[in-house]
Amino acid sequence: MACARVPLDEQQVTEPGPLGKDRTLPALHPERKEERYFVPYKPLPEDSSAAKAEEFLENTRFITEDLEWLLALPHDKFWCQVVFDESLQRCLDSYLHHAPRGLDIGALPSSPAVAEMQRSVHRMVFLTFLRMATHKESKENFITPVVFGEIIYDNFLFDIPKILDLCMLFGKGNSQLLHKMIENIFTQQPSYYNDLDETVPTVLEVFDTILGRCGLQCEGAVAMEPMKLNAHKQPTAMTMSQQELVDIILYLCDSTTTIHAFLDIFPAACSSFHSHSFLDRLTSFYETAVPDLEKVLRKRNFDDKGLHDDVWKRLSHSCRKMVETAHLVLHHICLQPILEGGENMQSFAEELLQHFTSFLPEKRFLSDYDEQFPIADDISLLQQAFPVIDETRTSYLLEGVQSAWDSVGRRKPQSHNQLRASSAFDGAVAGASSSAGFHEVREPAEGGESLRGAEAMLDVPRKGNNGAVCDVSEAELESLLTCIRDLLPDLGEGFLMACLQEYNYNSELVINNILEDRLAPNLDKLDRAMPRPVKEELPDLLGTRSNVFDDDEFDIFRRDQVDMSRIWKGRRKGENAREMLDDKQHIAEQKARYQSYETVVDVVEVEPGESAASYGLEDYDDEYDDTYDMNQVGANDLDGDSLLNRRPFTVPQVLRKVNKHEEVEEGEDEDEEEESIPNNVNRDQFVQDPALLRERAEARRAAMQQRKGFRPERTSNVAGRPKGQGQTTETFLDRRKKEANKSRGANHNRRNMADRKRNKGMIPS
Repeated sequence: MACARVPLDEQQVTEPGPLGKDRTLPALHPERKEERYFVPYKPLPEDSSAAKAEEFLENTRFITEDLEWLLALPHDKFWCQVVFDESLQRCLDSYLHHAPRGLDIGALPSSPAVAEMQRSVHRMVFLTFLRMATHKESKENFITPVVFGEIIYDNFLFDIPKILDLCMLFGKGNSQLLHKMIENIFTQQPSYYNDLDETVPTVLEVFDTILGRCGLQCEGAVAMEPMKLNAHKQPTAMTMSQQELVDIILYLCDSTTTIHAFLDIFPAACSSFHSHSFLDRLTSFYETAVPDLEKVLRKRNFDDKGLHDDVWKRLSHSCRKMVETAHLVLHHICLQPILEGGENMQSFAEELLQHFTSFLPEKRFLSDYDEQFPIADDISLLQQAFPVIDETRTSYLLEGVQSAWDSVGRRKPQSHNQLRASSAFDGAVAGASSSAGFHEVREPAEGGESLRGAEAMLDVPRKGNNGAVCDVSEAELESLLTCIRDLLPDLGEGFLMACLQEYNYNSELVINNILEDRLAPNLDKLDRAMPRPVKEELPDLLGTRSNVFDDDEFDIFRRDQVDMSRIWKGRRKGENAREMLDDKQHIAEQKARYQSYETVVDVVEVEPGESAASYGLEDYDDEYDDTYDMNQVGANDLDGDSLLNRRPFTVPQVLRKVNKHEEVEEGEDEDEEEESIPNNVNRDQFVQDPALLRERAEARRAAMQQRKGFRPERTSNVAGRPKGQGQTTETFLDRRKKEANKSRGANHNRRNMADRKRNKGMIPS
């Protein structure tokens, strides 16, 4: 095999030839194809017997086993089989052509075994097409993108009809995989875009064919070619046979469902359809064919009631898919760029409005489209994105939508998404500037009655009659009241405010309804001279506030003048950090306070007739030292912790006055005491004898070792035996312990200990 990381189209392989001699061939070569025949797919007949079901199971089992074998082949063998095996392509094409669709009458299998086999072959076909659309399976197995595009295009592995069928058959549940698969095909081979442009006119011919078979006039066909002489002899939908009518509706259902599935999975194709005026042709066909087919199905009698219901279901499904297809194209062509906020948003909005305007003549299509995708929501989106949009145009469109509902004899449902149009202040509002606001939803009108025309556009929720809620500013409200009172000065401001609130602050509509006496019932009950409601005075916030900074020197709410020289932002001008630190003014301010504590004077009041001597003031000497006086002041108090109870007072030896006889006696006593105390230990000695401390420590260690359960520490032996004689387990353990704990002591933490000493002041900085 060839080297890794080389594309398949550049690989060379060496294989034995027919005569046994090795030969070198390209990896993609017809002679490397395996001889295997792939049988074509045959659908199960509707009236299948046991023999037919067994034949279907056997045929489908062959296909499933062959595709499993194909998917298990290596990368090079798989592509040799795909490119050069014509029976494989015939098998895959037969499945795309004959596989049952979701709405087929015979789509439901007759037995569980048939259903399981159908699911199995369905999965194998999808996995085969998925691998055929992948040019890079791994870092080692891949094809050059350009060569891959040429292979699938030149060998017709994929084409536009196949891609349409793939979307129709496998789109449900596999939309993301199909999107990546089709996107890779169009990316690696841009020629498919040209094929798609050439295919769209053929798709549009489906509509002309159906119209021609039903005997309906197609404006597009008349413009392109003259009417045939035998056109008047063609049967209509009412006169054609029942089977032919069913076939036409099945054809319509399959075509519309396939187009919708393709555009839904691959939205990039919407631009190609849009460039061929797809929306215009679709809406025209819908308006012409759908009402006629529905009328025929109502009038014709079907022998089979189930068949009649199925045809009705397919026609309804076709109508829904055509509406959804139109919305898909509008969304990806116009709405999506507006939502993404790209360039030329104004042009996309204008194009969307033009499409909506072109829908107005197609009453049936417009009403069905508005039922599924309310046009009012899209217009509301445009008005939010572009406040300067022409309101006259949007009002005209919304009135046209309502007219379409009326013309088809249907009643537009009142939903919470109903649009409330915002009206601008026109020239009737003196001095007020016109501005468009965002739209709000409205509730259904009382009694379920839907409004018509401008009243439907200006209908707003009922907010009561007190005029407390106001959606405009105070200045705009005063301007509106002045404008109305100039014409109707006898009306009270309270009544006018209620009318303005009811009619969305539209002064023209208020004046018109008052003059024509067409006010709402809740406004007729009001007094027309009602004054403006008195606003409730809110309590003074400053009068009720409470703060810790109240009445300080910076309280601007209670002081008219504040010393601004003491207020500054940031650092003072001309002041640096050194000057701020050298400023000792605060120390001088506190000096006088602490000087008052320097002089302490005891003032004793002397009663008349008594002398100071009676209080002991004349004999008091401040310089007298009473340290060793015998006056035990407070020493004998019963406080439980006195000095006399704890230890009797003893005069220090240096202060004692004794005679020689006492000295001799004390000397003898001291000699006896020294003999009783070993090592002549002086109790008042500051530093004890180190030898004595070592002896005491040794005694403590001996006493601890005599305790029960004591295990002396084993001395570490890391030296071990001489090299070459082997080491004991204890030596290995001691070496491991030393290696693990060598950073605990020694010189490995010199910096930490130095920092510790420096922090304690033991090392000068």
